[in-house]
Amino acid sequence: RWVMMGLIGFSVGIVGFLLHQLIDLISDTKWFYATQYLQDSLAIAWVFAVGYSLIFLIPAAAIVVWLRPSAGGSGIPELIGFLNGTIIRHIFNIRTMVVKFISCVFAVGSGMPVGPEGPMIHLGGLIGAGLSQFKSDSFGIRPTYFQRFRNSEDRRNFISAGAAAGVSSAFGAPVGGLLFSMEEVSSFWNMKLSWQTFFCCMISTFTTDLFNSAFNGFTYTGSFGLFATETNIMFQVDTDLATNILAFIPSAILGCIGGILGALFTFLNVKIARLRRRLLSKIKSQQNQKVVRFLEPCIIMILTATVSVLLPAGFTCTNAPRTEPDVERYVCPVGLSFIDGNKTLNNQSYNEAATLLFVTGEQAIKHLFSNGTHRQFQVGVLITVLVIYYVLACWAAGTSISSGLVVPMLFIGALYGRIVGQLMVTWFGIHPPETDPYYAWMDPGAMALIGAASFFGGVSRLTMSLTVIMVEITNDISFLLPMMSTIMISKWVGDYFTHPLYHSLLEFKCIPFLDSEPVVLNLELYCAGDAMTKNTVVVHPVEKVGRLCKLLLSTTHGGFPVIKDTSQGPVLCGLITRLELCMLLQHNEIFVDSPDGSTAGQALHYQTVGKETYKRIENIFKHETEREQYLDLSPYYNQSCVSLPETFSLHRTYIIFRTLGLRHLPVVDDHNHVVGIITRKDLMGFKLEETLHTKLTENSSDV
Repeated sequence: RWVMMGLIGFSVGIVGFLLHQLIDLISDTKWFYATQYLQDSLAIAWVFAVGYSLIFLIPAAAIVVWLRPSAGGSGIPELIGFLNGTIIRHIFNIRTMVVKFISCVFAVGSGMPVGPEGPMIHLGGLIGAGLSQFKSDSFGIRPTYFQRFRNSEDRRNFISAGAAAGVSSAFGAPVGGLLFSMEEVSSFWNMKLSWQTFFCCMISTFTTDLFNSAFNGFTYTGSFGLFATETNIMFQVDTDLATNILAFIPSAILGCIGGILGALFTFLNVKIARLRRRLLSKIKSQQNQKVVRFLEPCIIMILTATVSVLLPAGFTCTNAPRTEPDVERYVCPVGLSFIDGNKTLNNQSYNEAATLLFVTGEQAIKHLFSNGTHRQFQVGVLITVLVIYYVLACWAAGTSISSGLVVPMLFIGALYGRIVGQLMVTWFGIHPPETDPYYAWMDPGAMALIGAASFFGGVSRLTMSLTVIMVEITNDISFLLPMMSTIMISKWVGDYFTHPLYHSLLEFKCIPFLDSEPVVLNLELYCAGDAMTKNTVVVHPVEKVGRLCKLLLSTTHGGFPVIKDTSQGPVLCGLITRLELCMLLQHNEIFVDSPDGSTAGQALHYQTVGKETYKRIENIFKHETEREQYLDLSPYYNQSCVSLPETFSLHRTYIIFRTLGLRHLPVVDDHNHVVGIITRKDLMGFKLEETLHTKLTENSSDV
């Protein structure tokens, strides 16, 4: 397992290196030529920016819409749902991985207001699932050497480690990746898995940093093995400022703002997704629906490119002191430069809006995080960019491209954090650390860092992992305590209004997710029989093939209790899943002509029954004689399935179901007769509330 963890970490690191190098190559080329054309004509620069962006965005959206819709979005909600115990189609498929990678590279590189970190987490999970199982139903590959890992527990653990390695590679944050997987992604965790995941994250980060040290845009830099901070630290903060107890006041304010704006972002994201689904449902043609889904990100891309190129023209050039050397000139005068000793001085002006929009998202965040640049941005520019980017990022989050939200979240938070910092500078003045270290913490860059953490926390509601990630991506430990306080406050405020974004998307996508504790209180007052689904469909150990086929075609149940007739009536003896029945019905060699016929020596191997692909049930039976034959289920059904009496505590039923990762839980009476079944959907919060409310209404009417 340790070797497999190392292989997963190395593979994820390679994929992360390729992903970022390709994105940087595409985006740097775009802005380089756009800057050149801008000196000739604003219209030419706009045409180039829009056309160049669409060249990459069109295939990014097309392959998701027409080839693999499951590769759209970040993939994190689906990953969380799967690790919680829900089976979701095509999320761990080689085709999904290829489409996810290409779509993410093209979408982020083209300049969409999205980031690559979410897809990188999904890609890490894909690599963890693929390498550990080392099989592909798409290509018919299934070597026996990796058979020892082909069980649900090992697969789940390797996927969790792969997701953590994806975070580590994307952010250069190995400890943050471990904590992210433990806090947000995984539903089942243990100490042994912690050590193995830590090793996987270490290998992933080391691999990505090693190759990034040697290549820049696939050009060899000659510094192989030199782990420079400007290369390996995502948003390196160069100036260390001493924090102050007074810094907790703006940190608390930013935490409240982050919680409110984060909750609003989640609310708008879900509302836009529901509106999108409602409008698509009115289009009868499925092909026309795909065309609309394809055109939506193209429209957002045109708007984003237009804003990036044309909006800075609405702001005048400025020549403020205390600015960075790499601000964007746009169309401002070049100015004059001269050397004074060891310093190079110039009077070149720059465009504040272009410094935030005419660059990549990561470069804009670096500008916002810069310390000692008190006059670099004015409040009006920051507010304008904040409103426009907030709307575009919220709209783009649910479109049919592979995309994440980490970069937009950091950008939005840094914008309003910088606004608070600029207001503090206006009210209280500039306090350089050289002359006034006590108040030097009132720096707009420091407030931007705290604001980014607050909005990230307000959207995701992460705490431990987010704190560590923010420290690792900025290399700034001095503002650790203010960041911790603003993250906690943003979580509290955000939780008051909405669920976290990923959990809201779980509900929107109808993925049944069970929290570690039930969300409905006082479940100890109810029994398992109050929440179960009655009139359960059951099967016998030996069933007629025609009845099994009819059951699969007429129901959508995922599992069926198996009962055996005894002198005391039909008693529970096991459970068989829908997938297993579908597999068995494809093998007519195990059918018998009579219910007493034996299939000894003909039983299928577990690996055959456990395959995840099968034909449509309607096409299995071509002859009526097969429907009259029988199938002996005895070698295949689960004879050790968990069952509970109907009088068992509902709260403890929930804990057992969630802790064991069950999908079906038969409920029996005192004589072991099946009286109902509990599935994941029966234990969802909304379903429990409806069921128990109905139960209370019935009891009150009886009284």
